[in-house]
Parts: sequence; C-alpha cells; structure tokens
Amino acid sequence: MKILSKEQVYEGDRITAEKQQISSTELMERAATQIFNWIHLRMQGAQVPIHVFCGIGNNGGDGLVLARHLINHGYQVHTYVVNYSDKRSKDFLINYDRIKQATKDWPVLLDDSKDLPGINVKDIIVDAVFGIGLNRPADEWVQKLFQHFRNSGAFTLSIDIPSGLYTDQVPKDENSVVWANYTLTFQTPKLVFFLPETAKYTKEWEVLDIGIDPEYLYKLETEAELIGKYEMLSVYQPRDKFSHKGNFGHALVIGGSHGKMGAVTLSTKAALIVGAGLVSAFIPNGGYQVLQSTFPEAMVLTDEDDWKISNIQFDFEPTVIGLGMGMGTHENTLVAFESFLGANKAPLVIDADGLNLLAKKKTLLKLLPELTVLTPHPKELERLVGSWNDDFEKLNKVKKFSKKYHVVVVIKGANTITVYKDRMYVNTTGNPGLATAGSGDVLTGMITGLISQGYDPISAAVFGVYLHGKSADIQVEKYGYQALIASHVIEGIGAAYLDLFAKPEEPVLEEEPEKA
Repeated sequence: MKILSKEQVYEGDRITAEKQQISSTELMERAATQIFNWIHLRMQGAQVPIHVFCGIGNNGGDGLVLARHLINHGYQVHTYVVNYSDKRSKDFLINYDRIKQATKDWPVLLDDSKDLPGINVKDIIVDAVFGIGLNRPADEWVQKLFQHFRNSGAFTLSIDIPSGLYTDQVPKDENSVVWANYTLTFQTPKLVFFLPETAKYTKEWEVLDIGIDPEYLYKLETEAELIGKYEMLSVYQPRDKFSHKGNFGHALVIGGSHGKMGAVTLSTKAALIVGAGLVSAFIPNGGYQVLQSTFPEAMVLTDEDDWKISNIQFDFEPTVIGLGMGMGTHENTLVAFESFLGANKAPLVIDADGLNLLAKKKTLLKLLPELTVLTPHPKELERLVGSWNDDFEKLNKVKKFSKKYHVVVVIKGANTITVYKDRMYVNTTGNPGLATAGSGDVLTGMITGLISQGYDPISAAVFGVYLHGKSADIQVEKYGYQALIASHVIEGIGAAYLDLFAKPEEPVLEEEPEKA
C-alpha cells in the first residue's frame, strides 16, 4: 500500500473531483459518510453521548457531515466548532449551513473565553479539529481542549489524523496533539503512524476507501510504501519442480568470537531455513565443534585463530556473504575485515560488529559493493550516520547515507523501515517479543539466505523483514512476548512462508434460533 504525502493527497482529491465530475463538497460528503458507516455498524444506534469537535477547515467540514448523519439516525450528538481562526473553508461553511437545517441544536462555538464542555469517561469524542494541512502549533486554549479530551478518559476517534499531529515533522510538545484511541484515515495511512516518536498519538488506525481515482493511485510514485502480505506475494519466487540445491545459491556467513558463537550459529541456521541451497560458516577455529554439532546441515570453515576472526580465507565463490554477527572489533579483526572488503566481489549483508568496524573506520564504506544491505540497531545506526534530533531527521540522514554509499539500510524497530536512497518500505509485521537477544542475527541470516536464492538485495531486505516479523507474530501466540527467543523465530520461518498463501478465516455463521 502506498503512503502518500499530504501534497499527493491534495492532488488525488483534485484529480478525483475532476475525473468523476463531482465537487469537493460531494467528495467530503462521501468521505464523512464512510466515517458514519463505520461508527453506525459498530454502535447500532446505542445512546452514548457523542461529542463531535470540528475545526473550521475541511477536517471540520468532515466532522459536520458526520454529526449531521449521526443526528439524522437518532444518535445523542453534541457538536462543537473550535473557533481558532476567522477564516473558514468553503466546504466547512456549506456543511455548517446543512447541519443547522438538520437540527435545532446548532453547533456550540468554542473559543478561549468559553468553559470546556463536560465529557464523561463513557462518552465518545470525535476529533475533527485539524487535518493534514496543519503547519503550526495550535493556540494555547486549543491545546487545553486537547488535554481535556485526554484527561476525560473518553474513547477518542480522530478523523484522518489526530489533530495537532503533522505529516512531516515531530510535534515539539506532546500536549499540543490529540491522543486518539483510534484514527480513521482516508485512502492511505500516514507515515507518522509508524515512527517511534509519533505513533503514540493513535493506538490503532484503519484506512477507509473514499474512492480516490484508482488510475492516479496506481501510477503514483510515492516515497514510502507500507509492506504487508499482498505486497510480498508479488515478490515471492516459487520453486520449480525440477530445481535442486544448486539453484538456490551458496551463502557464506562470517562471524563469531570467544563467547559469541551463538550469534553466527543463529544467522547460519536462519540462512538455510529461509531457503538458501547451501550455507557455509566461517568462524574462529575454537568454535568449530559448537557450530558443527549445533547445526549439522551447515558446512564449517575456520580461521587459523582460535577465538577471533583474524584472516578471512575461503576457497569457493559464495553467492552472498552475511557477516559481523558476534565477530568482535579486535584490531586484528579490523585488519582482516579491511583486507576482505578490498578483495570481495560477492553481495554483502552486514550486521552487528561488521557495522561497528565500518563506523570505526568509515573509509571502509567506500569498499562496499553497490546494494550492500546494512541491518543496524539504533545505536549502530547512530555510529554510522551521526545523531539525530527526531525521527524525520533520522530518516533524512539515512537517505543521504544510502545515496552516498549506494547501500540498503534496514532501520530496525517496531515498524522496521528499509531505506534505499529516497525510497522507504515500512513493515507491518512483528511484535515486542522480538526485543530479545539474537533476533537481529536471525534477520541478517534470513536476508542473506534470500539473496542466495536470487532475490535482489532490496527485495530480500524487505521480504526478510516481513517474514522475520510474521514468524514472530505466529510464534508469540505459543510463547508470549516475554518467552519468545531468537530460536523460536527461526522455527517459525516455515509457517511464515505458508501464511503467505493462507486464506482468511471465514466467519462461522450461526443458525438462527427456531421461532416458538
């Protein structure tokens, strides 16, 4: 699913109105009616007080349309206009007149001289104050209104985006934003729903299709894309009946040091289980028995050094190399790493201490093959690109870094974002159970194994992140968040593949009771 910028949203509205020969007012009616249908389906006329707070722009117009439909269907509605400016949008004014014709209880005008309206914890708040066009903080009295929403404890539903939240920057004051329980967003999710500093402003969100021109959406190039099952189905490469292990490459995994053989073992195992034809591990000599006995399906090559990587030598041409897991940053290892990069011709996936070595000697970044995949956790990323003030600055720094060195960067997090130059792929799978030792080593092995099979590095990174998260989602049902470990994620890779082709469960229809 494409994630549109606010400029692309506005252009989509314009093109839709033009091609479908409808006015912007009619498009607003369509969008807000979808909000009403969503609420009506769930409430079925329940008499719970609904407080609809409308701004004086188009988001407020959506709120007025919604309030009118709720009133016409007998709901207990209290409508307010948050009068933060003398300017009103055309569609707001049209719908303001319409709601006055629908009810004798005209919207209450709120400004800084009015007391805050009473809201009980069992009431419902609909936030339609600001939309995606907001470019400055709300007035102080409006911020107090938002805090009133939060303090009430009432369920808060935001229209399109929580009011006060920008689409392209992080708010400086969290009290200037509505904290929504749920956001119903039009046509496309917003990038801010997935960033650590801004996702907290809506606990859940859902996209409502408002009929934006499909040709426009299809042809549109967006900077960000949301990755789910259906996006990955088009990436998945099925296997031919007559294929053999030689068709799926020979992956090499390099890493390990004294006390850290588990990391390279996890990566090696994940690379083979995700589908590489052959996997070899290059490790310190002292770890030979550990890896060979733990995972007999792998082939093992050893360094001359017993407990660290000091001289990377192998006698075959690997399809892809994943390295860095548990490797350490010893000076001898750095020398071996630099020598290896200077001679290497294979695609690379670099994690953990491989990233730390790159950060330690940044001239080595110039030796990376194009489309090398880097998989840093936040601190490793900071060592590579420098510190940042907020999530948007972080993304901009990663984009510049990716363009400078022609690398793919996997920004690990709750919604892992894979970046290549100006393109971002936002993942939807995964859960807090992945916050466990070794889960990153598993991811690196999975991406390495996918490249081995013939996936291009960008697709392998995006698909690997998806499968990694989906495996965790499947396994957490068995183990729970706290007990999930990296080995469980490896065990769930097969189920994650199978889930790609699983049909949604159909609801069980209960028979109607016989009439007496």
